[in-house]
Amino acid sequence: MITEKDDYLDLQYIIKGIGIGLMASIPLGPIGVLIIQKTLQKGRLAGFISGSGAAVADTLFASIAVLGLGFVINFIQAQEFYFRLIGSVFLVFVGLRIFLTNTIEQFRKSQAPGKRGMFGDFLAIFFLTLSNPIAVIFFGAMFAGASVFGDAHSAKIALYLLVGVLLGGALWWYALSTLVDIFRKKFRLKQMFWINKISGLIIAILGFLVFLSCFEPIKSFVYQ
Repeated sequence: MITEKDDYLDLQYIIKGIGIGLMASIPLGPIGVLIIQKTLQKGRLAGFISGSGAAVADTLFASIAVLGLGFVINFIQAQEFYFRLIGSVFLVFVGLRIFLTNTIEQFRKSQAPGKRGMFGDFLAIFFLTLSNPIAVIFFGAMFAGASVFGDAHSAKIALYLLVGVLLGGALWWYALSTLVDIFRKKFRLKQMFWINKISGLIIAILGFLVFLSCFEPIKSFVYQ
């Protein structure tokens, strides 16, 4: 028999998950810059769909943390160097590609972006987010701080937490893409040209910093 108390507890876990999803998404690392660039280039919907790729990847990491898949976490920790190395090289490549793109021509072609293009953006952000699997440790710390591990053995509770994480990430990317889209409408092509150059350069630099962190103890740098 389902009681009001059970409903309250279910909602409580969803809210905790939303908070954790927001905390994972809000820091604007290379992923955030990429999604801002996608929004400026293609519009709010494309930006939100791209951000959804990050939200889904974060939810996958959160599921590993909340379900306590120790062997996966151990593998990720053991292979962290290679994950970060591949992700950093890809970031540099993406940043330079954005920097060298003919913004005006690309902007005109993207006035009516197709579903395939936006789905491609979703997959690109999804796999790029997956290249930073050390985020599993972040979610583990967040779940521990929220005191949920004691009850996470329940599949129902774990599901509510993960739904919350997905909603929290999606909420942030929707809010960010909406805000950026408001300002996008005020930009002219010349301004878009320089925004594209600057965002591409920032992404490439951040990717290079991640690359350096593979060889130097720059543990304070975490991208999302």
